[in-house]
Amino acid sequence: MAENETLVIASKVKAYIKAKGDLKCSATVIDELSDKVRAICDAAIESAKADKRKTVQDKDI
Repeated sequence: MAENETLVIASKVKAYIKAKGDLKCSATVIDELSDKVRAICDAAIESAKADKRKTVQDKDI
């Protein structure tokens, strides 16, 4: 998997922002959200490993 691969569905994010705030969404927002999701996942992975589990669970988030 590429390090900078998009992890969120851009059309869904843009639609949410439009519906919730009647605002547009720049392309860089999608990149930043993917970075945040990646960081959350990385922390969750470390939490699962620390608990000696092979499954990331909601409590790891």
